[in-house]
Amino acid sequence: MILGIGSASADDKLAALVIAQGGLGDQSYNDLAYAGFQRALKETGMKGRPVESKDVVAQATDILRRASDAGFGLIVDLEYAHGQAMLDVAKDYPNTRYVILNQVRQAPNIASVLFQEQEGSYLAGMLAALVTTDTSIKGINAQPIIGVIGGTKSTGIDKFIVGYIQGAKAVDPKIEVKVAYANTFGDPAVGLQMAKAMFEQGADIVYQVAGGTGMGVIQAAKGAGRYAIGVDSDQDGVAPGAVLASMIKRTDVAVETLVKNYAVGKFDGGKVVTFGLKENGVGLSDMKHTKSLIPAAILQRVDAARHDILSGKIKVWNVVEQGYPDFFK
Repeated sequence: MILGIGSASADDKLAALVIAQGGLGDQSYNDLAYAGFQRALKETGMKGRPVESKDVVAQATDILRRASDAGFGLIVDLEYAHGQAMLDVAKDYPNTRYVILNQVRQAPNIASVLFQEQEGSYLAGMLAALVTTDTSIKGINAQPIIGVIGGTKSTGIDKFIVGYIQGAKAVDPKIEVKVAYANTFGDPAVGLQMAKAMFEQGADIVYQVAGGTGMGVIQAAKGAGRYAIGVDSDQDGVAPGAVLASMIKRTDVAVETLVKNYAVGKFDGGKVVTFGLKENGVGLSDMKHTKSLIPAAILQRVDAARHDILSGKIKVWNVVEQGYPDFFK
């Protein structure tokens, strides 16, 4: 069943936000994007609604066609698996504007949004590598072992993971980074068990790139007295003190920007809009629950790396553009 689609006229400047796997309530990617969507509607006076499906991947074409037939002038799609379906559907609805996140689909009525997730993840990896052997920090062992759990094996998720590994290896080329994939974005129990296994194998910090599944990673960190690194939204407060930091991917900024632009007649059809460190599209959280635990020298080194990325001194690997590096194979 597809929820949230009614009937309307495209002239009313109605907007739809197609929710990705994991659904609303994931305290991560979807929730953050929806917050930006709501802000844009409130500020512009536009009408809009989220669209959810219990089988969002399999129903890609049906979801997009029904939303287009319902008269939404702008359809913002958060689901990565909808890329090809959007390309096919957009041809039949030339007057409807579409936005796809995390990939590029070339059509005059599609705007593609990319995030430089690898940049923020590099900083997360550097932070983890600097912390993982500092036994002055509660919950840290002396072993140079950290982990990362992705929702699926895909280039979109591997952008995060490769950046994380690159940042960690910039600190210690011999560090062990355990990598695993949950194959789901909506099962916290799976994330819990996978993270527990990594903690038992010596990791003391695990980065979650798995949406709702990642809530289990954070729960495991809290239970084990170890640390998780959150993703997408600021998850530091989900388990205060158990989340070392969050790599924030500002889907809210992207969605809010594109909806507000559409409201005033601007649309980046056929273009790629990029949000990285420079655009405040990605970055680490303020670490308000853990910052006092981390030595100032570590924080200074991470901040210096941020400036070096902005200046171009540090080049962070992008698997979408460059393929996979040797250190990941």
